[in-house]
Amino acid sequence: MTEPAETLSFEDALAQLERIVAELESGQAPLEKSLELYKRGAALKALCEDRLEAARLQVEKITLSKTGQVEGTAPAEFN
Repeated sequence: MTEPAETLSFEDALAQLERIVAELESGQAPLEKSLELYKRGAALKALCEDRLEAARLQVEKITLSKTGQVEGTAPAEFN
C-alpha cells in the first residue's frame, strides 16, 4: 500500500512525484492507472508546495549595521 503523502519527507515526496511524471509522460500506463497516478501526483504536488511555503516562512533576514556588521535577524517579510 502507498504511504499517505503527508507522512513523507519533502525529498521522498518529490522523488515520487518525479517518478509519477516520468511514467505519465511515457504514455505506457493504462487509463485507470494513469488516473490513479494523476491523483497521487496532485497530492504530492500539494504536499511539496506546502512544505516549501513553510520553509520560506522560516527564512530570516539578516540586519546589517552601516559598517556591515551583523546586528541581528528578524522574521522574513514576504508581501
